Amino acid sequence: MIGKAQILRWLENCRQAMNEQRDYLTQLDTEIGDGDHGLNMQRGFSKAAEKVATVADKDIGTVLKTVGMTLLSQVGGASGPLYGTFFIKGSQSAVGKEEVSAEELIALLKSGVEGIISRGRAKLGDKTMCDVWLPVIAELEANKNQPEVPLLESAVKKAEESVTATIPLVAKKGRASYLGERSAGHADPGATSSMLIIKALADAVKGE
Repeated sequence: MIGKAQILRWLENCRQAMNEQRDYLTQLDTEIGDGDHGLNMQRGFSKAAEKVATVADKDIGTVLKTVGMTLLSQVGGASGPLYGTFFIKGSQSAVGKEEVSAEELIALLKSGVEGIISRGRAKLGDKTMCDVWLPVIAELEANKNQPEVPLLESAVKKAEESVTATIPLVAKKGRASYLGERSAGHADPGATSSMLIIKALADAVKGE
């Protein structure tokens, strides 16, 4: 089982990762977007950490919903609404829970990803965060009987491979799509921040 302490650590790991990788995400986004993804993600997860501190005694659903609402209100560009929706939709299956099983965690993440897709209307191959999330959900579902740590380690590996796979793609969505063929040759910033979120989760469950 994955307890609330690990969920809280996940969110703290996200905050740290977005702090550490701010300049790298900015660099990626400067190449094919508005150049604000790094700053937006750093600010969003820092604000979310502040808000989470006020609800840390509540259930997992409340904690995740708080993160989602904060990202929705604090993060500009496309990433705020998308990640906000991810956490809000995911939170709905964890209402009242102090811990979740691996299967419940997969269902939670899947609901969040469905929220991203319904909001952003992106599909596999469009060079967006969906190019990480969809393969990762498939990987988790294929390995759902594994113990939690190897399960999430395989998800991180898939996420890293999926970020690399966005490099040759031509963007079909968002600001990057305006570049047409010139968007090829760069990793997608949203796919990269999604990979960081997945890695933050794996590290939290491993106790790192």
